[in-house]
Formats: sequence, structure tokens, C-alpha cells
Amino acid sequence: MPEADLIKLYSKKILALATSIPHQGHLDTPDGSASKRAPLCGSVVSVDIGVEDGRITQFAQDVKACALGQATAAVVGTHVIGRSRAEVQTARDQLAAMLKEGGPTPDAPFEDLEVMLPARDYGNRHGSILLSLDATLAALDDAARRACA
Repeated sequence: MPEADLIKLYSKKILALATSIPHQGHLDTPDGSASKRAPLCGSVVSVDIGVEDGRITQFAQDVKACALGQATAAVVGTHVIGRSRAEVQTARDQLAAMLKEGGPTPDAPFEDLEVMLPARDYGNRHGSILLSLDATLAALDDAARRACA
């Protein structure tokens, strides 16, 4: 990748987000947990959640990803508490469409994911960018399974 492309892709805003990931770590007694790995780059995001009345009430994440995955995790961590599974799924679908199909920026409260627009042309980075939302969805599914058990 040429240096000019790297500078465009790893903007100051992305790098700033990557250093300010909220809710890092793990929950002592999560209602649901999941880890997701991006096979192309090896990035991994693990998520623990607390759920009440179908909404995320607690959130913790362990992020071992590139700056793009870290920046996405920062945006997700900032806005995910209080969200339903449907809202998280919508954010994930909108982000994927923005990256892969030229779709619009995700709706509020996840509109800050617009920072990932320069990554549209780098399909090998999309998996890492989607990890935090994918892990959150899997943790929500895990919580639903545990609640039914």
C-alpha cells in the first residue's frame, strides 16, 4: 500500500479513536459473552454484556485489533449501552453496506462510524472493522440462549 494511501486510511481521527476505547476489560458476571476473529488479519474482539428487558445495560470489550478495528470498537463502546439487538444489527448492516456497497453512513447513534469511509477500498480491512459489532451481536445471542436455558 502506498504511503499516501496509508495516511488517508489511518487518519488522525481514526488514530485518536483507537487510543480511547471505552469499557475495556471483562464483566465479572456477564449475561452473554462472545469473541470474534477476523481471519485475514487475526484481529480479535471479545465482548461481555449485561442485558435487561432486551437492552444492553453493561458492556465490556477486550480489543486486539488494528487501528481500524480499535476505532470501530471505540465508537461502538461509546454508543452501545441502552441499545437493543435490532439496533446493533442495523448498525452492523449499515456499516457493512457503507464499506462494501457504497451505502450511506450508519444512522444515529452510530453515525461516527463515518470515519471508516476511507476503508471502502480496502476489503481486507472490512472484517476487522466489523468485529466489535459482530462480537456484540454474538454476545446478545449468547445472552438470549442463557436466558432460555
